[in-house]
Amino acid sequence: MGPGIMAGVNTDTLIDVWRRLLVNPRASWALFEHGTCVVLTAPDGDLSEQAEGILREFGPVHAGSAAGDFTVIDLVDTEGWAVTCHHPDVLTYVAPDEIEEHTDIAVGLYGRSKRDRDGTELRVVHVEDKRDESPA
Repeated sequence: MGPGIMAGVNTDTLIDVWRRLLVNPRASWALFEHGTCVVLTAPDGDLSEQAEGILREFGPVHAGSAAGDFTVIDLVDTEGWAVTCHHPDVLTYVAPDEIEEHTDIAVGLYGRSKRDRDGTELRVVHVEDKRDESPA
């Protein structure tokens, strides 16, 4: 961990955060080890493999390209931020205790680095499969 970087967030906390954050309660999604969530708008087949394919393409950061872009969203339903990227269904959670400096640029760069690790390592730690749930 570099200067200003704190310990990561545990998997159970991340699952809880994403369950609260995702607007559509019937959306299927996959969570990666470092906090990146891939929302599967057209879930099909093995959801882990589908999410890995999306993150393999859109997770790694390539300087000077759209893959380096991000937006920081201040969260209302929980403490912390969601960091977006060049794919609308890929978001990375950053908790306040993961980073000392809470500016958009510091949070965004840290979230982007977490997405890069998830996009390179591709370790799915949880899948929410909502395909068989009937509408409420």
